[in-house]
Amino acid sequence: MEASIKLCITCRKPIKGRTDKKYCNDYCRNSYNNQVHSNCNNYIRHINSLLQKNRRILSALLSETSTQTKIAHAQLVERGFLFQYSTHHVSNKKGNLYHFCYEFGYLALNETSYLVVRRKNRESSH
Repeated sequence: MEASIKLCITCRKPIKGRTDKKYCNDYCRNSYNNQVHSNCNNYIRHINSLLQKNRRILSALLSETSTQTKIAHAQLVERGFLFQYSTHHVSNKKGNLYHFCYEFGYLALNETSYLVVRRKNRESSH
């Protein structure tokens, strides 16, 4: 009695080897998994892209040697900064809340201006 031929779930070619195999090769396995997870991966890629853009904007405001500078809200908006995207928040001892995009952050000084800062390392806090 001959066993039934199992087909790859990606390309529908016959599968050789173990009886529990679902894919004919690694390419088909990766292709299938990428397709199944594409919506989630696209969302994550989009958010990461926005975070990186915010980081680039903040980074461009500071020279290599400066650790802080002031900037107007309108200038950040003009550069395309999106305030709703940040990686984390840090409160200092005075209770001020800094919003960060990786190692670059900002603190609202008032309704129209911000203090942009660079963290020296992960252990330091503002």
